[in-house]
Amino acid sequence: MTTTQTKPATRNKRRPAKSGAQLTDEQNAERGFTASKKLSDNLQAVLVDLLELAIQGKQAHWNVVGKNFRDTHLQLDEIIDAAREFSDTVAERMRALHAVPDGRSDTVAETTTLPEFPHGEVLTSDVIDLVTERLEAVIGTCREVHDEVDDEDPTSADILHSILESLEQFAWMISAENRTPR
Repeated sequence: MTTTQTKPATRNKRRPAKSGAQLTDEQNAERGFTASKKLSDNLQAVLVDLLELAIQGKQAHWNVVGKNFRDTHLQLDEIIDAAREFSDTVAERMRALHAVPDGRSDTVAETTTLPEFPHGEVLTSDVIDLVTERLEAVIGTCREVHDEVDDEDPTSADILHSILESLEQFAWMISAENRTPR
């Protein structure tokens, strides 16, 4: 029985791996434009209002009662979904600009411009007015910070444009529930 000798496996020609992944300069996404404190603060103000809008929208959704319940209940879900999506977009934009979003419940409660939502069941007509007021508060925050955001980062201002367009449409549509023709 003849045994054939096998050559030892050739080691690859790449450099040996270091402990932990290392990025090359071309791969390093942590470089580039960095948000100023003012830009970060402005985006944070929008973020907390959007997070609070989603939370208060859920509170209204669970506790709305009265005439036109089902339509109001479903319309609140649309607003909540949009607020959640927008808050995620703003937070991820902040991270892309090397800012750190703060969505902790204490931070949101302490810094939001939205008034507290009432406890317990709330009539549909009251929910309409309360949610409209909160939509307008978030819209106000977006408009308040818009020009400063646009001066530093037009891309972030474009995000605010999308948020404004949608929230203003929601405010119009939900407020129409309680309006009468002029």
